[in-house]
Amino acid sequence: MDPRFLGIPELTTEAPSVAVVVDVMRACTVAAWAFARGAERIVLTGTLDEALALKARHPDWAALKDGPPAPGFDLVNSPGQLRSADLGGRTVVQKTTAGTVGALAVRDASLVLCAGFVVAEATARVLRERAPDEVTYVVTGEDGRADEDLACAQYIAGRAAGGSPDPAGYLRRAAASRAAAELTQGVRRGSHPDDVALCLELDRFPFAMVAAEEDALLVLRRYDGNP
Repeated sequence: MDPRFLGIPELTTEAPSVAVVVDVMRACTVAAWAFARGAERIVLTGTLDEALALKARHPDWAALKDGPPAPGFDLVNSPGQLRSADLGGRTVVQKTTAGTVGALAVRDASLVLCAGFVVAEATARVLRERAPDEVTYVVTGEDGRADEDLACAQYIAGRAAGGSPDPAGYLRRAAASRAAAELTQGVRRGSHPDDVALCLELDRFPFAMVAAEEDALLVLRRYDGNP
């Protein structure tokens, strides 16, 4: 299982066979929390206008974005704020700076997984079961340089290959990342003081998250087994 670690700008027009989109702080962690809070599915969008248009057509959907609260949006991209939300049976529309962009960039892959530390082992388990020859890990933050995303991707790759890497070093790298510092210092608006800690909870959830086309939309769903 040959791993490749690429930033969004490095992705070619040819879709990878299997892609793992990693956004630790915070889109993929938030998506996992949304499922834990009862969301049925998450529609990943490329623009705020698209998210608002979907919300307008489906008033019962919950729209989520990066940054501070804004008109038309119900939620912000913060696990600390989302953990108390009641999303039972609802569709969430998610638009973020990096995570949703990375997923949309590989939407034509035969298998698209979205991951963070909170679903690391469940993601690796799907890869072990599928045993692809090659896996492209999309390191979404900072054009592929975000160390929290790269550390998580490398950890998942080690687990997917059947190894038992010590997670401590990977989690330390993520905790020392630029994103973690900006969240801790309140630089990133729409955050919660617990966001960094929640993003670094290894294997908090037992499910993987798989994205696939549904009615011309890229839809993320919870998977407790092999898709």
